[in-house]
Amino acid sequence: MFVTRVAKTIGASALALGAGLALASMASAETRVTLKSASSTSSYYVMMVQLGEMLQAQSDGAIQPTVEESQGSVQNVAEAGRRPGAFLFTTPPNLIADAIAGEAPFERGNYDNIRTLFPMPFITIHLVVRADSDIHTVADLAGRSFISGGTGTFCQRQVASIFETLGIADSVNAPDMELSGAPGALRNNQVDGYATCSAHPTPQVQELAATLPVRILSFTEDERAAIIEANPGAGAVTVAANTYAGIDEEIATMAVPVGAYATNMDDDTALAIVSAFWEQRADMADTNPWWAGVTPDLVPQLGAPLHEGVAAFYESQGVEMP
Repeated sequence: MFVTRVAKTIGASALALGAGLALASMASAETRVTLKSASSTSSYYVMMVQLGEMLQAQSDGAIQPTVEESQGSVQNVAEAGRRPGAFLFTTPPNLIADAIAGEAPFERGNYDNIRTLFPMPFITIHLVVRADSDIHTVADLAGRSFISGGTGTFCQRQVASIFETLGIADSVNAPDMELSGAPGALRNNQVDGYATCSAHPTPQVQELAATLPVRILSFTEDERAAIIEANPGAGAVTVAANTYAGIDEEIATMAVPVGAYATNMDDDTALAIVSAFWEQRADMADTNPWWAGVTPDLVPQLGAPLHEGVAAFYESQGVEMP
């Protein structure tokens, strides 16, 4: 189970020195970096756009980011094992472990060079149903038609695992559908609900709740304890009341850690990106509050080794890797 501790403060002088040295080394040429996270309807895509804009501005154009849409973490990790060029992507750390072990669907590709850069806001699981339905608990999904996340995504795997833990997997009809079509299917009563996994508040759910009364299901304390026992990488998260239109009660749900990782990235670029991220994190949180919960002490939970270009930086900030 992950633990969120009191945030540590990274000194401005260390940030400026690290970023300055790295950018000085990059000044003679542009460095192109591909940023990849999730679909354009997710909060993680919004984060990548914000990161890309910030990195280009902070580097005065020395870093040239390109943001690509993705179907999710499984695709990101699979691409990390085979694509050339500097690549920054997001995923939960358990998929990194699966890839390094060569487990399905990562039987092909070289994943040994994946390196940690910084934490991302955690994935929050949303189980969305219509507010006018008689579905009030997760157990009520038994016998219903429920899209368990986009086809082939981490969300689909995670929700399927949760349903298995709670003993309802065999009784939930889970049609395969891309996540982009799920809100329309719910609106048209083609399904009873769907799952989406993204940092909260997630734009897709915000947009849906603004025009269709919805309910986001909470887990009981016993259900959350069972999920954590089955998956120690998960943790309990409470979404505040009124985060989504029409939902005036807290939502007791689950979340899993997420990291930003790199492949094929030189040391100077990695240091410039990490330094700029921590220097600008508070300012980014002013625009998108989900960044506020990202702290340096989450780095050791990300599974992959630190990028060699940022190891000394984190060591100077007192971050101890396992």
